[in-house]
Amino acid sequence: MILLSSSSLCFVLTEETEDFNEKDRDPLLSFKSSLTDSKQSLSNWVSGFNNWTGIICNNQTGRVISIKLTNLNLSGQINPSLCNLLMLETLVLSQNNFSGFIPICFRNLKFLKILDLGYNGFQGNVPLVELVSLPYLKELILKGNLGLGGLIPDNFSVSSLEKIDLSANSFRGVIPESLFYLKSLKYLDLSGNELSGMLNEFYQPLVVLNLASNSLSGTLPCFSASVESLNVLDLSNNSIMGGIPTCISSLSVLVQLNLSFNELKYRVSPRFIFSDQLLVLDLSYNEISGPIPSVISETSDKSGLVLLDLSHNQFSGEIPLGITELKNLQGLILSHNRLSGEIPARIGNLTYLQAIDLSNNWLSGSIPLNIVGCFQLLQLKLNNNNLSGVIQPELDALDSLKIFDISDNRFSGEIPLTLAGCKSLEIVDLSSNNLGGEINEAIVKWVNLKSLSLSGNNFHGALPNWLFSFEQIHSIDLSRNNFSGLIPDGDFNISSSLNHRGLSSNNLRQSSATRDSAIRVTLGLLGKNEMSFGYTLLSPVGIDLSVNSLKGEIPEGLFGLQGVEVLNLSYNFLAGQIPISLVKMWSLTSLDLSHNSLSGQIPTNISGLQELTFLNLSYNCLSGFVPGEHKFWRFPEAFAGNPDLCVEVVSGEGCHKMKSPLPPGEDIFAGDGDGMISVWAFWISAVVSFYVGVVALFCFPPARHYILRPMKSVY
Repeated sequence: MILLSSSSLCFVLTEETEDFNEKDRDPLLSFKSSLTDSKQSLSNWVSGFNNWTGIICNNQTGRVISIKLTNLNLSGQINPSLCNLLMLETLVLSQNNFSGFIPICFRNLKFLKILDLGYNGFQGNVPLVELVSLPYLKELILKGNLGLGGLIPDNFSVSSLEKIDLSANSFRGVIPESLFYLKSLKYLDLSGNELSGMLNEFYQPLVVLNLASNSLSGTLPCFSASVESLNVLDLSNNSIMGGIPTCISSLSVLVQLNLSFNELKYRVSPRFIFSDQLLVLDLSYNEISGPIPSVISETSDKSGLVLLDLSHNQFSGEIPLGITELKNLQGLILSHNRLSGEIPARIGNLTYLQAIDLSNNWLSGSIPLNIVGCFQLLQLKLNNNNLSGVIQPELDALDSLKIFDISDNRFSGEIPLTLAGCKSLEIVDLSSNNLGGEINEAIVKWVNLKSLSLSGNNFHGALPNWLFSFEQIHSIDLSRNNFSGLIPDGDFNISSSLNHRGLSSNNLRQSSATRDSAIRVTLGLLGKNEMSFGYTLLSPVGIDLSVNSLKGEIPEGLFGLQGVEVLNLSYNFLAGQIPISLVKMWSLTSLDLSHNSLSGQIPTNISGLQELTFLNLSYNCLSGFVPGEHKFWRFPEAFAGNPDLCVEVVSGEGCHKMKSPLPPGEDIFAGDGDGMISVWAFWISAVVSFYVGVVALFCFPPARHYILRPMKSVY
């Protein structure tokens, strides 16, 4: 009788046998002695006779027939003594930390049916010739061992393998020809390797074929032998060329088709219609052109496409109305194409939609009010189009929405107060539109807010006191508006991202090095008919209030945020001194305080900010001496336009006044020798007059306010 515990440990009890066969106990104990068992998962492997974790014996003979030790944090090398278990049929050691080479003596396990060494740290060449020759081997799984590699031998004609998974390794060379003809093969996954060569036709009825993330070339075959069997076809991230043959749509039981990240071109035939079995169709990141077919797949009440991704191609024309008939659609990704016309009014018929991305197209018109029918929507990205109109108050019905991006369009009006109902919002980007008015209380209801961008609009008025009060806020961009008044001196300690609460400076530097200015959304199939949705926020932790009309002193707390990487307060009318608490901003990579009225000395501890790669303090009223030992020579233009500031470029060589640079190409000493004194006198007089005027204007707040007032955005 075999019992399985909830912790995935297998226990051995047989009614007829009270002990292991003596031939098998010693090899197992030798195998255990070579391992590090940090969880003590094999502590019951002693000289006793039952309940050995992960071991199954034959009832009659007592010989070990199965070893399953998955995810037990075992480490070490495989002791060759394991090869003495001559009756072994199943060996599963996946998701551990085994290392070293795969023993060639596995060829002695003549009755082995399943070998799974996936997700370990094995390395070197695999004895595939010996393993493939095992007469009863049905499943060979070596995935997730990045150190495994070499060529795949061409001896599969002697094999009876049904499942081969060598994914996420370092195999190279071409796919052996015998694999294309292996009749027993049903499941083949060679993804994530370094395979090259031409993609050929497979001559057996496959169920799963995954060759993604290699360097395969050629054109798409029809997979005719798999018309009634193939469920999953993933050829993404290769160099496959040509068009998509219509015969691909004849794969009648296909559930997932991924041809993304290839070099596919030309138009898609209108006869390219899949059955309602297809759940995922991903043709993104190719060069496919022409209109989107009016009918992509058949649909029914209980089945049909769940995820459609045609992004990053050259599709043109309008979005076909047929897409609104895909009743089970949960992800519609058509971004980065050349689509025009309006968003279909009937898009609200797709009540299961969770993600819509129509960004970076040529769409016009307004957001159809019918879109509120997509009440399960988590992402709505319409940025970089030619959309117009107002943000409709009825959008508050999308109360599950997490990502809302309508940036770089021509929307006007104010943010509706009703959007307070969208309490799930986390990423909001309304930048580069014609929106205006004051920031209202709707935003404060977005308690999960992580990123807010209102830049490049016509918002005005004072910044609200609650601006920095979001616990999860990651970035705030209110630049290029007409905000006035003071920067609110709120509670800057609320946000864990802005403060990096609980992280050391070393961790800060490590985390900031991998950031990019984007979010990465991941969609996939979860279960049979359900789409998974997730995203990673990759943009730097930052605050940008530049190009406004803010005045007063910079709050001390703003310069104590240890997690902020980018801080831009330039082109305002801020006065006072730079707070010495700036030294606490360990993560700071970019600081721009230029074009303000800041005065006093530059805090010398700025030089201690090791991550700082960009510094701009130009065109202020700063003064004093900056010694060369502080290495500010890294930022040669950072101090221009501060006439009372003296910067020592090289330690011990004296300082240089930070006068404004001359226009490019100008030389005050140009000309011949005649009249040189007169020319010098003229230019000296002009320069002195100019700087006196500059100092008077730039250090006198009312004058600065008039001269440097922000320009309104023009669309």
